[in-house]
Amino acid sequence: MVDVFGMALRDYQNGAYTEDIKTYSSLDEEDVIPIPYLFRTFDEMPKIEQKALQLANGKVLDVGAGAGGHALYLQKKGLEVTALDNSEGAITVCKQRGLKSTVLSNIMDYSGEKYDTLLLLMNGIGLAGKLNNLSHFLQHLASLLRPNGQILLDSSDIIYMFEQDEDGGYWIPNNEAYYGEVAFTMEYKGKKSKPFNWVYIDFNTLQNACESNGFNCELVISGEHYDYLAKLTLKK
Repeated sequence: MVDVFGMALRDYQNGAYTEDIKTYSSLDEEDVIPIPYLFRTFDEMPKIEQKALQLANGKVLDVGAGAGGHALYLQKKGLEVTALDNSEGAITVCKQRGLKSTVLSNIMDYSGEKYDTLLLLMNGIGLAGKLNNLSHFLQHLASLLRPNGQILLDSSDIIYMFEQDEDGGYWIPNNEAYYGEVAFTMEYKGKKSKPFNWVYIDFNTLQNACESNGFNCELVISGEHYDYLAKLTLKK
């Protein structure tokens, strides 16, 4: 499988940045991921991410670490942090940038260690892929938590991407799937990734899933565009 994301990160890190990653989604949207944005500093991060990094404590696992910006910030703060990503290129870049502890793995295949904070930023909960995988995903995250541990995650309610009718309701395709489920393909320098599933979860849906999987779910802050930061802790 072509590691499109990792190729782009490596190019940027090695001074060969010439283009951004293109994304194609099942929402008929073509978009780009600006690669410099993936290397942003704390001051350049949205408030939601800054707040999550301020709340992170103890031993931290940064899930889907990408270029490692969040993990590097926490490492500089003196926290014991591990960057996990299933992109070989991303992990190479994390190491080049000075991260001491990295893991090349899919989160669902990773076990053994336990953490005080699991960080899933940039819609990290999207790694669940589909809504019907969410319970399994949350239970796996629970297995990685220390007794008083926390999960900090952000996501968005993408209802705004659907057309509204005159009385304020939304036109959502009635195909039985949850409207936050999206299939993506990434392209970089003419190479395409395999399509992958990604899910954006509105806060109420997340709260319900947490309730049925033994988690407390707290809304920490809401962002400017249907996005939010949530803190999950295991019920006593």
